[in-house]
Amino acid sequence: MTNKEVIRSNQMDFKVGLAQKAELVNSALTEVLQKQPDIVGRLKAAIKYSLESPGKRIRGALALWCCELIAGAVNRDAQVASAAIEMVHTYSLLHDDLPAMDDDDMRRGQASCHKKFDEATAILTGDALLALAFEVLAAEISESDISVRLIRTLASACGPAGMIEGQIADLQSQNSAGTVDILRHIHINKTAKMFAASAAMGGISGGANDEQIEHLLKYGLKLGLGFQIADDILDVSASSEQLGKTTGKDARQGKVTYPAVVGMAESKRIVESLCEEASQSLEIFGAGADILRQLPVALSERKH
Repeated sequence: MTNKEVIRSNQMDFKVGLAQKAELVNSALTEVLQKQPDIVGRLKAAIKYSLESPGKRIRGALALWCCELIAGAVNRDAQVASAAIEMVHTYSLLHDDLPAMDDDDMRRGQASCHKKFDEATAILTGDALLALAFEVLAAEISESDISVRLIRTLASACGPAGMIEGQIADLQSQNSAGTVDILRHIHINKTAKMFAASAAMGGISGGANDEQIEHLLKYGLKLGLGFQIADDILDVSASSEQLGKTTGKDARQGKVTYPAVVGMAESKRIVESLCEEASQSLEIFGAGADILRQLPVALSERKH
């Protein structure tokens, strides 16, 4: 069997593992909200609605797996980090769905926050989740130096030289021919840097050294880039019911995507290559990283 065939043969175990990690992330999010008695009323309802929607928690699970890889087990710092990561990711989705951005009425199989409540509430809910993520990292991490490293890593990934830059570049490229260089810039910043941060934050929580963190960052970046290209493919090939969000939007909005620029076949080839590159980044970890080797394949072959 090839390496990829071995990985595919273990996908059932991977799905069970992902579900277990998602539950840990959900528990961490629940604990965070329970510790915030001053968040009340409409804002609390919108935060709960958004965080409790049925997301896959891939970024949070990635942090937990990377902590487990380094430390041998998931610790509390990693759970706190996973909650912070998912709060930032959810904030980005709330703002991304707004009429001024991607104008999407459905997310994770239910009404987008601005449709369930209103636009102002969705904006403020996103703002609240972003601020709360960093408050939690400042208050709930075991040691101050670990807290600072986690805050710096997450802020760099989601800030003006990361996710925000990717969003701006995505909007500016609409209705243009686009190039592979532009696409790569958008996807690395908009998506891949958050995957890289998730992997690194798990490693930091587990006590990884600088070399290990570097390899986890490379892995996360390749994983995230492959994930976003696969998402572009699904926007063309899947149904709204499968994805839990509106499909076909990229073409209607004139988005620059890999299928539009290089075609479907080449897009799939690039995803395959990125999966392999992600796995190669894990060589220093040996067999202990097998679950992480399954993740790129699972994400590239997903149907929803």
